[in-house]
Amino acid sequence: MTKRRILFVDDDPNILAGIGRVLRSLRNDFDLQFAGSGREALEVMAGAEFAVVVSDMRMPGLDGADFLKMVQSLYPCTIRIMLTGQADEDAILRTVGVVHQFLEKPSDPEILKSVLLRASALHTLIADENLKKIISSIESLPSLPEVYARLQIALVRADTSVADVAAIIEEDMAMSAKVLQLVNSAFFGLFQSVDSPARAVGLLGLETIKGLVLGMQIFSEMKSKSKLFSLKKLWAHSMAVGACAKQIALAETNNKAIIDHSFIAGILHDVGQLVFASKMAASYDRVVTLARQQEESLYDAEKAILAAGHDAVGAYLIGLWGLPSPVVEAIGFHHRVREYPDNSFNTVLAVHAANAIYYEQCPQDVVGMAPLLDYEYLEKLGLADRIDGWRQICAEIFNQE
Repeated sequence: MTKRRILFVDDDPNILAGIGRVLRSLRNDFDLQFAGSGREALEVMAGAEFAVVVSDMRMPGLDGADFLKMVQSLYPCTIRIMLTGQADEDAILRTVGVVHQFLEKPSDPEILKSVLLRASALHTLIADENLKKIISSIESLPSLPEVYARLQIALVRADTSVADVAAIIEEDMAMSAKVLQLVNSAFFGLFQSVDSPARAVGLLGLETIKGLVLGMQIFSEMKSKSKLFSLKKLWAHSMAVGACAKQIALAETNNKAIIDHSFIAGILHDVGQLVFASKMAASYDRVVTLARQQEESLYDAEKAILAAGHDAVGAYLIGLWGLPSPVVEAIGFHHRVREYPDNSFNTVLAVHAANAIYYEQCPQDVVGMAPLLDYEYLEKLGLADRIDGWRQICAEIFNQE
């Protein structure tokens, strides 16, 4: 099997040597290559395909931002990661929509390893011929929304405070208003009035707010061109599934990461549908028509007409943006939960259950055939007796709304 190539670009040879040392354990799985400038890196990339390129921001001549813009143009399937320092924020904003992930410099070796392993795995996802056809037929995948990108940059820094995060949200008045509107809705069950982004961040936590902002920005910036697809219904469905997935997770575990990831993944689980409707509207109208005429699920109709489902497209996109692996996995497996290799309650299961229960209780929103709960998988995990309780949790959220 050919090793996947990763290219590191930095004008400081000591930095490159240090990266080589800390990543020595990956050499059996990856071909690690190094370049001392953006120009040299482009010459190297002209001769081979790279899964991932990791570039420093500050380099003489061709800086990291301009270099990665060229990589995006020449090699759009290569995952682009930037190493940044605290003084680079203005330059970083030039790369919104270009860079897939930002890492603080110097980077913790274990974090760097984890990011590279995930990024290279995402790169292999596009090797699937069906998904590759879908991605290649889309003129450009949506770029990382700006407010979310700024939050992501802020949150990689250890000294970021609740006030810092709130200040970023408050700079966008429309976003601030939307955050407060949603936080005060029944979806969160806070039972108290929240009148400022800072209070919202304090009550819900940084990760939940970040996911909420991302979901709102995606839906506000990506416009559906489909004549048969309702963006408004998809947003309502996505928020409801996020709220239900979080409450189901709260009922099953004390693991804060699973609870937070369930909410974020619930909001984003159908983002692949939004990509289809905004970037391939005519084809997606055919999908909707087939699902209605043949009484089959949208997911099956997507595979019949587009040869790939919204789960894979959504997981690929959200993975490129650097969200946590459990969120990406929940998006990618929410229609095929039994294929997910885990025998305990997890984020994938929370989203799968919330999505299926939503359509049970809101049949008016079903297009074609509703996705069904995988009872066999739930019985295998010893969770079948929990389903009625999950239904009650979701019904309470729907009734409040």
